[in-house]
Amino acid sequence: MAHPLHHAESSARKFGGVPSDYQSIHDWFDASKEHLALFTHRALRHHTQGLFDAERVFGLTLTNSAGRDIPVRWIGEQHVREDCQGRIPSMADWLRRIQPEPWMANGHIDRHSGDEPCGDPRVAWASEVAAGRTVLGLKDWLAAQATQATQGAWQLSVVCQTNAAWKPGRTIGLLASFTHHSS
Repeated sequence: MAHPLHHAESSARKFGGVPSDYQSIHDWFDASKEHLALFTHRALRHHTQGLFDAERVFGLTLTNSAGRDIPVRWIGEQHVREDCQGRIPSMADWLRRIQPEPWMANGHIDRHSGDEPCGDPRVAWASEVAAGRTVLGLKDWLAAQATQATQGAWQLSVVCQTNAAWKPGRTIGLLASFTHHSS
């Protein structure tokens, strides 16, 4: 089928009611067309997992305008069968057919470059103190780090919450947000 409306019309013929009773479910199944207008967009929702996802989104049943309760899974199964030549593939059926590319495998974890916050800021501060690169207390050091960050294209806002009961080994609250400033 070419359009979610055609699926909705088919649902109305099959289950009763009017196409608008079913339109949102069929729009959801075909939403991935917004990103890829090829039949392969179906790999994202046109499978058994997609049927159960639809139930989580829309509930187990839909009451159509004729007053009949229709299982959302039945509506999804109808949609998938109409698009997949009468069958309901599993997610694995779609994923097995992906042609692997080098960029898909052997991922890596970006290492801390020093430009962004990473982990507990007390660790970085303690390292700076131990190396003799700062004599500032934690709160002042965090403020200095935030000031340095504002000199680049990205502004780092850091709010450090401490309390009188803080002891080494306890965590502190840290809120960091980035704001991009274009030139």
